[in-house]
Amino acid sequence: NLVYDAKWLSTMRNDQRWASSQVLVSALSVQAPPRRVGVEFSSFSLHLSAPLACEMIDIEPDIYRLRRRKDPDELARLRKAIAATGAMYRRAREIIHPGINELTVFNELQAAAVLECGEMLTGTGNDYACGVHGGPPRDRPIEAGELYILDLGPAFRGYYADNARVIAVGGKPTDRQIAAWETVASVFPMIELRIRPGRRCREIFEEAKQIIARFPGGVWHSHLGHGIGLFPHEAPHLNPNWDDAFEVGDVIAVEPAVYLDAELRAGIRLENNYLVTEDGIELLSDFPLDL
Repeated sequence: NLVYDAKWLSTMRNDQRWASSQVLVSALSVQAPPRRVGVEFSSFSLHLSAPLACEMIDIEPDIYRLRRRKDPDELARLRKAIAATGAMYRRAREIIHPGINELTVFNELQAAAVLECGEMLTGTGNDYACGVHGGPPRDRPIEAGELYILDLGPAFRGYYADNARVIAVGGKPTDRQIAAWETVASVFPMIELRIRPGRRCREIFEEAKQIIARFPGGVWHSHLGHGIGLFPHEAPHLNPNWDDAFEVGDVIAVEPAVYLDAELRAGIRLENNYLVTEDGIELLSDFPLDL
């Protein structure tokens, strides 16, 4: 293994990119000078270009492709991160009531995730604001009648979960809120039946779009989902701007939604995590979807 000193007497160095590059250049220089070197262009250090004086090949697309099929150790970390979201939702259903502060909810849910994982998290998740589509927690009490969209994505040792539930504040959703929830929830039986290796993601997106359109007046203006792993958003993309197909080993987040701010206060977004298998998909986020 090649190493370099990231710290001197416990002080973090500001020139780490240069220092790490120098170690690599020195190691390569003792061999025959390379003619081609594979690098990740998004994080490629210019400190390597001049001293190596060789052709640089971007291998990042290949790395992203290889990352799609999760190895057993990666799946174990993803399952742990997803289990942490289950603990967060259990705690949320215990504490969410009119008047609780969004910051209190955030702190309680973070504590639940840390206890579930048994260590610090490498990510904290997404949406903790109530009565809106999403966003960070605010210093405000939540109100009866609001829908609390919790989109949680704690990361365990670098691997990100990403799933969402909605809680009706006060426990008495309106008929329209229930109808919106039923519409969004009905997407999951379709995707569980239809997603198979080789199926085009665009097809699943379009079918989900037709289901969501059954809720009159509602708006859905986002993707249907994405892969998860070392990044919160990876391939495959359940999004018509890509033409991905599902592959065995993909771990995906599927998140249909419908919004109607004034009437629904503010909408419904439900999100499950799945593993694509040889003959279908396996649900990884097996905890309640109900309001």
